[in-house]
Amino acid sequence: MQERTAAEVLKLAKDQKIEIVDLRFCDLPGLMQHFSVPTHQLTASSFTEGFGFDGSSIRGFKAIQESDMLLVPDPNTVVIDPFRQHPTMNLNCFIIDPITGESYSRDPRYIAKKAEDYLTKTKLADTAYFGPEAEFFIFDNVRFSQDSHSAFYEIDSVEGIWNSDDDSDVNLGYKPRYKEGYFPVPPTDHFQDLRSEMILIMERLGIEIEVQHHEVATAGQAEIDMRFDTLLTMADKVMLYKYVVKNVARASGYTATFMPKPIFEDNGSGMHTHMSLWKAGKPLFFQKGTYAELSDMARWYIGGVLKHAKSILAFGAPTTNSYKRLVPGYEAPVNLVYSQRNRSAACRIPTYSASPKAKRVEFRCPDASCNPYIAFAAMLMAGLDGVQNKIEPPEPVDKDLFDLPEKELKKIATVPASLDEALDCLEKDNAYLKQGGVFTDDVIETWISYKRLNEVDAIRLRPHPWEFHLYYDI
Repeated sequence: MQERTAAEVLKLAKDQKIEIVDLRFCDLPGLMQHFSVPTHQLTASSFTEGFGFDGSSIRGFKAIQESDMLLVPDPNTVVIDPFRQHPTMNLNCFIIDPITGESYSRDPRYIAKKAEDYLTKTKLADTAYFGPEAEFFIFDNVRFSQDSHSAFYEIDSVEGIWNSDDDSDVNLGYKPRYKEGYFPVPPTDHFQDLRSEMILIMERLGIEIEVQHHEVATAGQAEIDMRFDTLLTMADKVMLYKYVVKNVARASGYTATFMPKPIFEDNGSGMHTHMSLWKAGKPLFFQKGTYAELSDMARWYIGGVLKHAKSILAFGAPTTNSYKRLVPGYEAPVNLVYSQRNRSAACRIPTYSASPKAKRVEFRCPDASCNPYIAFAAMLMAGLDGVQNKIEPPEPVDKDLFDLPEKELKKIATVPASLDEALDCLEKDNAYLKQGGVFTDDVIETWISYKRLNEVDAIRLRPHPWEFHLYYDI
């Protein structure tokens, strides 16, 4: 995102004849929230004094007896909203406690900023670059409901192979078969123009795009890749990316979801995340003549990520649905090893370019249901712990992990089998997150309790429709 001052934002609002200012912030689980003010309410003092709001109604935030909070706009995040009827300017904000004047410890953007500040303090590097590859589905229709005596969900897509025999209207075919949706040209790829519309809007909003394409699954699975950027800026871009994807889809009569595993027996959606450290404009992960041309720092960084992967995933794959994707024996990367080409490894070293600037580690386990501010911060803190303590990763595995003998496969650690297990791992392994005060006990404890109560227990308490198939006649 372009660096801006408060004065430049005010001038932009005047020049663009902005009528509405939309103030945005991220709740703890990872949904962007907002309220709007008329443009005349945005003044130079707004960027220091902020705007008041009720934090008690926001997921994972304050209790009702301490609900008053402030939003302080970040001028570096300004974009002109392309979707609103009235000229609207969007600004992401930091959250401040009005009594103490201090930053709010559960503000996800503040956690991301603290992670970047901590990196600088270590003097190991001055910049952490992140490049996430977020995948999502585009559907024609979605319905779901559950009450005390019934439950169902139903999704549909003009691309879904299950509609190959649909005779309710004219059926023109060209539907990707299960697991065969990777790279077909139109008309089999129904959504080329829709994805192009998404990326053109993203680029106008300052998000540089590298590629867009259909993904492996049937029924509109898509991927749009952004060029890497610094941690906080990239997390802001992920939230804007999701906003654009959903609004472009809806405007065209479709619905888009970043739910990791909405379709049974086909590929889920991940968010492979590329990371690298730089200092004084120079990449630190490259060293010629080593395995995958990785420097010691890069190898130790991988060691930290793999050591703490199970607790990272409490943030990086943070839904019960995430673990419908992360299942051993399928394509998802569940093996806690690294490799220079093997896509079934948790950490992969891309080999597309020989340039030292392109040397990076790709952590393949996360998905886009995560809160990117918190997930990226956790990944960085794990990697830094590896560098600081010279943590050696397990030996790289370049064999096909699907064909490994069971005896060898049993020696390889895997990701947690459920969100509940990931939360247990976070409870036991979190000291690395608290270095430099980046994560606080309050944030970690609130995250664990929120996820257990509202997601793990909520799913555990409800009968699953397939249980009727399995057990009704016992």
